[in-house]
Amino acid sequence: MKTKEDNIIVNKSFGFAVRCVKLYKYLCENKNDYIIGKQILRSGTSIGANVKEAIRGISKPEFRAKMSIALKEASETEFWIEILRDTEYISNEQAESMLQDCEELLKLLMSIVKTSNTNS
Repeated sequence: MKTKEDNIIVNKSFGFAVRCVKLYKYLCENKNDYIIGKQILRSGTSIGANVKEAIRGISKPEFRAKMSIALKEASETEFWIEILRDTEYISNEQAESMLQDCEELLKLLMSIVKTSNTNS
């Protein structure tokens, strides 16, 4: 089993979750937004939680299911970041940085899900 130190999807999803928590705090403290902030907090942290569950899953179907959920959560998070950008709750620079990380996660997760489906 890979450790956290050598598992890129675990590391990147964890780092992204930390960024989402910080974005939530920023939105609450500086924009008085709790609704959209909670949405991005939930979906953005759920990516890493599902990845972690998948890694520690007991079966291949469970692994595929959890990674598929992580992929869906990453897509939802991308949507919320775009909403925050287009409503000017966050700057284009903030959004692009978050979207770049999210896109990287999406690509990794799509590859993992696709590979796990073909290797069954």
